[in-house]
Amino acid sequence: MRTSYLVCYDISDEKRLRLVFKKMRAYGDHLQFSVFECQFTPLDLVKCRSELSAIISHDEDQVLFVNLGPAEGRGDRVISALGKPYVPIDSPCIVV
Repeated sequence: MRTSYLVCYDISDEKRLRLVFKKMRAYGDHLQFSVFECQFTPLDLVKCRSELSAIISHDEDQVLFVNLGPAEGRGDRVISALGKPYVPIDSPCIVV
């Protein structure tokens, strides 16, 4: 069974930031600068956390995993925004 998560990160070093971004692209949908929506199996979640743990500085960086509940039966994704409207990102993003 898959569970939906928001994965949000604050990485203080640009090199680590690029590595985390590239890693997260393999796991989920890029919603905003440092925010991804992912559908993890329990094994996927452990693997992602382990891979990110090896990249980040545990004294300087932070990665948050927000459990949104089961991926099945949730209905359509509903995202509302204040300020600029939310626009899904269809093209790949390049972090330089």
